[in-house]
Amino acid sequence: MTTTAPVRTASRAVIPLSVGAAVAIALGVYGRLHDPTGVAINVAGFSSPQSVKAWLATLALLLAVVQLVSAGALFGHIKALAGRRWVGPLHRWSGRAAIAVTLPVVAHCLYALGFRYDEPRVLIHSLLGCFFYGAFAAKMLTLSRDGMPRWLLPAVGGAVFTGLAGLWLTSSLWFFTTFGIIR
Repeated sequence: MTTTAPVRTASRAVIPLSVGAAVAIALGVYGRLHDPTGVAINVAGFSSPQSVKAWLATLALLLAVVQLVSAGALFGHIKALAGRRWVGPLHRWSGRAAIAVTLPVVAHCLYALGFRYDEPRVLIHSLLGCFFYGAFAAKMLTLSRDGMPRWLLPAVGGAVFTGLAGLWLTSSLWFFTTFGIIR
């Protein structure tokens, strides 16, 4: 292997990471320039749009924990689950479900609230929302391209999990501790 081979392999990471950064920036710019409508997504059975968001984000976080554990099994770090035939499908479907339940949340956040920076928690939450979807875009592009560096998939997968955990901490946890679990 020549010394240029690792550089060539690492340079393949530029496209997914650049697209991820562009997605994050585009969401932030849209959220900031868009005039919030105040129109929210509401689901029957919930007392408010905020409670819908808090519970959907909680479900997404639980599914992300399934993603973390199943990824550990797929990479051989969790020996008890390694090699089980159901781990791969569980990983794929829990990831799809996690993203699906975040879509109403992000729609509400972008359309009804926009990118806000009036208080530190809200600014951090807005930044994490952009980061999360940028990391998700980078992960999807990493999965679909051959010849990616071995470190890239765990890095972008970890970024997706970290972004979602941060979003949950700055929204759902805040909501539950401020207003209660049942409202």
